[in-house]
Amino acid sequence: MAEKESTQKKGYTVLLVDDDKFLLDMYSTKFREAGHTTEAAFGGDDALKKLRGGAQFDAILLDMVMPGTDGIELLKNVKAEKLGGNPTLIALSNQGEQSDIDKAKEAGADDYIVKASAIPSEVLAHVINAIEKRG
Repeated sequence: MAEKESTQKKGYTVLLVDDDKFLLDMYSTKFREAGHTTEAAFGGDDALKKLRGGAQFDAILLDMVMPGTDGIELLKNVKAEKLGGNPTLIALSNQGEQSDIDKAKEAGADDYIVKASAIPSEVLAHVINAIEKRG
């Protein structure tokens, strides 16, 4: 039983990528309060710099629409360059059309969350579930 408890209490490392400082702070706080380690990247260019520097994560939660390197380009770079230690890649975007979701998944996203339809605790649960599902 103790072994199962320690598995459930495992803290994950999550890279949060967005060009909205308020959202980065909000999600960072939510994940940290749940016992996870977060790192914030202010946009795709900042995320690539961290990842190319060798940072590794259990998951990368990224916005799709950002100046400079957008979410699609970031996903493609992470996949092509094998960055981040094979993280679960989850798009978090206000772009909710099926075509947007399909584009993100074609670029390498494992999952997609529409910001407007998920409160922070749901986003947290969704990300943790996706990490654990991937094993």
